[in-house]
Amino acid sequence: MDKVDITQVATAKEAGYLAHIAYDSVIFGFDGKQLKILISEYHNTKLFALPGGFVKINESLDDAVRRGLRERTGLDNIYLEQFHVFGSLERYIPETMEMIMKGGGHNPVEDCWLLDRFISVGYYALINYESVNPQPDELSDSCCWYNIDQLPTLMQDHTMIVAKALETLRDNLDKKLVGMNLLPERFTMKELQTVYESILGQEIRRTTFQRSMLAKGILNRHEKQFSGKSHKAPFVYSFKKDA
Repeated sequence: MDKVDITQVATAKEAGYLAHIAYDSVIFGFDGKQLKILISEYHNTKLFALPGGFVKINESLDDAVRRGLRERTGLDNIYLEQFHVFGSLERYIPETMEMIMKGGGHNPVEDCWLLDRFISVGYYALINYESVNPQPDELSDSCCWYNIDQLPTLMQDHTMIVAKALETLRDNLDKKLVGMNLLPERFTMKELQTVYESILGQEIRRTTFQRSMLAKGILNRHEKQFSGKSHKAPFVYSFKKDA
């Protein structure tokens, strides 16, 4: 069966998707120093956006998001959490979607379903920065990492979506043990502290942080990580499997 050009059909059903429902993904990564987010730039528009997409008729919402993440990152088994639904009237700007399609070389049919109003479900994902080679979709020039405090101006309500994702991440920092998804399997206490500080946006006193993390009983301590100066070699840690 030939692939349907989703810009050339009037209804979502003809395109093979559910109508009026989309998702946007805030994909967090950590490069050892700073928290980062994956951002796409659309062809010939100078528009920046979160990676997102639509839900096929024959798949669940979670599976649609996982499919989109796999296409952008090449990874499976990503930590993923739904955090908010965005449906304000202000986010409905059909001219923006039409610009994106035309920028990508598509001239949408009249009354194209992609120009309808969409409610978007927000998800955040936590991935190992070093494991990813980001891939743009067919409408984008690039899909790149940006520091959380140096994001480009984002289209529509995507800045609000990022802010809400970060708020949710901060609120669940201890409960979700997000460092498990942002760090390698073994890490130093300093690396773990840097993750927390990057997410919280503030410095934490080293002794206070170390005492707090050890008291939680969620870490395994391993041999010291030697770097030529044995008296300064730090211990390395991993999260307990049942933490």
